[in-house]
Amino acid sequence: MKHLAVVIACGLVLAAMRPPLPAPAASGAWPAPAVSAEEAVAKLEQALKAVTTLQARFEQLYYSMSITEPLREKGDLFLQKPERMRWDYKTPQDKVFLYKDGVLEMYLAEDKQLTRSPVSKEALESDIFGIFLGTMSFRDAYVVEDSPFPTDATRVRQVRLTPKTEGDYSHILLEIDEATWLLRRAIFLEWAGNKREFVFSQVRTGVRIPAKTFTLKVPAGTEIIDDTEGARR
Repeated sequence: MKHLAVVIACGLVLAAMRPPLPAPAASGAWPAPAVSAEEAVAKLEQALKAVTTLQARFEQLYYSMSITEPLREKGDLFLQKPERMRWDYKTPQDKVFLYKDGVLEMYLAEDKQLTRSPVSKEALESDIFGIFLGTMSFRDAYVVEDSPFPTDATRVRQVRLTPKTEGDYSHILLEIDEATWLLRRAIFLEWAGNKREFVFSQVRTGVRIPAKTFTLKVPAGTEIIDDTEGARR
């Protein structure tokens, strides 16, 4: 499902230069974490299952092997369970990705174009949408391991997910907030060497989100490409 890949590969987040990790303890070993990697992702799943609504700021970077500087974008995320999610991009250009009931709408203001596409179960279970919507089981889909990586955050748990079935990614790195057990950062590493990252901040749960947030209205004259029509036949 390439449209989903375009959606969330179109932007994404990796903080440009992060401070190095602190040196290991004198014994030469990293301090033992309070919970195992498997327990950490289980807590993440539990926390996301408990969420009814969520609102957050996000930053995205996309690192490509063919460009020297990453593509950086910022915006707001809105989530309402079970199947409502909206990504509002504010910089460097306005665009909206709206997922609702198995359909993804992608609106590019600069191009005055709206595309509607069905999203397959496989696509949902292999990307950031699946993590937030709770459509994937980490334990079933991935080998879960400890994997410290550079960060400027404190009180976070970092894990590595290696897909049990080969797909678009060689592995995924997650940074989980130990205070809330919600996702703070996700890095998707592609086989070709490209890297996509999401960083979330100002995360709030249980917030009231107006119903109109999940209805996408576009200006007159917008070109509409509806790929769901063939899927309904």
